[in-house]
Order: sequence, then structure tokens, then C-alpha cells
Amino acid sequence: MNQASSPEFVVTDRVREALAVTLRGCEELIPQDEWIKKLAKSEASGKPLRIKLGLDPTAPDIHIGHTVVLNKMRQLQDLGHTVIFLIGDFTSMIGDPSGRNSTRPPLTADQIKVNAETYYRQASLVLDPAKTEIRYNSEWSDPLGARGMIQLASRYTVARMMERNDFHQRFTAGTPIAVHEFLYPLMQGYDSVALHSDLELGGTDQKFNLLMGRTLQAEYGQEPQCILTMPLLEGLDGVEKMSKSKNNYIGISEAPNTMFAKVLSISDVLMWKWYTLLSFKSEAEIAALKAEVDAGRNPKDAKVTLAKEITARFHSAAAADAAEQDFINRSKGGIPDEIAELSLPLGEGGAAVGIAALLKMANLAASSGEGNRLIDGGGVRVDSSVVSDKGLKLGAGTYVLQVGKRKFARVTLV
Repeated sequence: MNQASSPEFVVTDRVREALAVTLRGCEELIPQDEWIKKLAKSEASGKPLRIKLGLDPTAPDIHIGHTVVLNKMRQLQDLGHTVIFLIGDFTSMIGDPSGRNSTRPPLTADQIKVNAETYYRQASLVLDPAKTEIRYNSEWSDPLGARGMIQLASRYTVARMMERNDFHQRFTAGTPIAVHEFLYPLMQGYDSVALHSDLELGGTDQKFNLLMGRTLQAEYGQEPQCILTMPLLEGLDGVEKMSKSKNNYIGISEAPNTMFAKVLSISDVLMWKWYTLLSFKSEAEIAALKAEVDAGRNPKDAKVTLAKEITARFHSAAAADAAEQDFINRSKGGIPDEIAELSLPLGEGGAAVGIAALLKMANLAASSGEGNRLIDGGGVRVDSSVVSDKGLKLGAGTYVLQVGKRKFARVTLV
């Protein structure tokens, strides 16, 4: 802190504000004193800092858990700094071993190309495209060649590489570690050298790789970057980290109504962490909202506000308003604007169709038996009227079928 507050690097209110923005919701800022110095130097010189985020295009879509670091990038971008969205097309072919207990199969060039095509388009829903530098690490990694790769590998020891938790655990357990896996952290660190990065962001599971960047920059005579780790976002269940494989995620390309409803499904406790990590509201605004809830305001009001903000970010304000109205309609037993439209056949000879069988035909129940059980529980409506008679049969015509609060279908029997 002494260096940062020396006459050459004055810690002004703007620097303090930038530090507060940096620290909001973060897990670690390493080392904080160096970052303060960088901020002060940037303000004094008018030269923006270079802030890097690298993402390997391992899947074609991004979920909102991925946007935690993108949100932080946007906050720093709004302070006037240069953000670099780095697509790891080269490192994807190696495969990131972080947190894995087995060798990860690398992606093919075709898979990487397909996935990378959507990555930046989706990230642009958070970042300001006009102020974002887009880079691919194949730019400098491909030209290295065998000679350059060997020279790079000479700058780090096997002993230090084995300090990494997943490598250490796998080695102790006798689980195979392929030699190429050692190249991943080296290449990610070399990205920071190539980009002259001042700050690199990542999840907590990326700490080793981020620190590698600092080490290699010093090896190459550069001022080492600082690193900022962000917590992993818990998914809809509030327990496991958000993941498609755990089906507890919200994809940023999901329909507005689905996105809105999923945000409303999270717990009141998890909501506040999501506010910190996902909302662009100021900490003062969030604190005021939380105080209102603590004083007796319905927490659902705050959750609706968050759901509308997230939905509007990835769609539009109008879509968020429509999603809210759709949710209200569903909650009141009303009919949403968009429901499945089905044309189904009557029975043999134009006979009416039993309600339980119709629920199955309309994919609102897995079987006629389940349909009957839903009717017994009072969970089935036809044209907004609760069905109490399992013997109900419907003839030719159009009907709106509803199961529970959210499952609808407009069925035409012909």
C-alpha cells in the first residue's frame, strides 16, 4: 500500500471507487497492493489497463454461471479499461485439466470452430462490443512451433507443476497424467505474456493457471499481472455449481418466459448472492432492497426485479415485461400467450376422447394412469375449469388443457 500511495501513484477517490468495483463479489484479488498501484498509475497516465478473460469454447452455449466473470469484465470496462475476450482455440485442443481426475479428451478443430462461432456473440450480451478486444490464442501459440514450446517449458519446473492439487492427487492415486496436460497452464500463462495483461480474471478453479501468467510474465521481463478470482455460481438447486450436466442452469439463449420463471424458482437466500454476482445494480441499491425485505417486504418482489433484469439483459425490456405477465397469468390459472398447439384425432368413428387419454396424447401426462392421478389431485383444468370427473370425454372442438400451474396445450380434436 505504501508504494501505491507514494507521490508518483496517488490513491484518489476514483482509484478507491475502482478498487471497490473490483472487489465486489470477488473471491481473491492477488496481490491487492499491486492492483491499487496499477489503478493509480493508469489514472495518472490516462492509459487504460489491459484486462484479460480467456474462455475455451468447450460447448456451443454459455449459461449465466459463465457470465459472473463477464459481468466483472463489464464493470471494469465501464471504468474505461480495455477488456480482452480471449477465445482459447489453441488451448482447447490441449484440454484444461483443472479439477479433473482423469485425462480430458481434447476437442477437434471442427468442434472448436463451431463452438467459438457462438461464444463472442453470446458474450456481447454482457460486454460492450465496441470496447472489447477479441483475440484467439492460436495467433501466438501456433507460431511458437516445437522449438518455442521447448523454450517455454524450460521456464517452469515439474516440481512446481506437481504442486497443483489435481495433478498431485492424480499422481498420488496412480491415475494417469498425460505429458500434454502440463502444457495447458503453460500456454494459458503465455497468453498473458503475449497480451501484456495487467489483470486476468477466472473462476476459483483457475487459480493455478492464473498465477502461471504472473510467473511467466516475470520470466519474460514484464510487470506481472494481478489475478482476480470469482466464486462459482450455485445453480437453481442452491447447492451444486451451475452446470448443464446437473440440469440446474439457465442458458442465456433460453426463451424469456423460461428464463424469468427459472430465476423466480431460486431460494430467497440464494437470491442475494445472485444479486451480487449477476446484477448491475450498485451495492447501495442492493443493500436498500435487502433492507426493505428485512423490514417485511415480500422477498418475491426483489426476486421479480432480479428476474426482469436478467431476462432484459439477454432479450429485451419488453420481453422481460411479457415474461412477468406470462408468469402472473400462470400463477392465477390464466392462459399464457404462447402455448403448444396440437391437432389430435378423435376416437374410432369420431368418438369422444377420455380426458386421461387426452392428457397422455398431448404430452401433459406420461400415461393415462398418471392423468387420472392428476385429476384426483385437482391439478387438471379444461378451459380454466377444474376437472373432477375422470370419466369426462371431449368431442370435436378446441380446448385449452392445463396441468398444474405451468403445463398448457391448446388441443383441437378432429
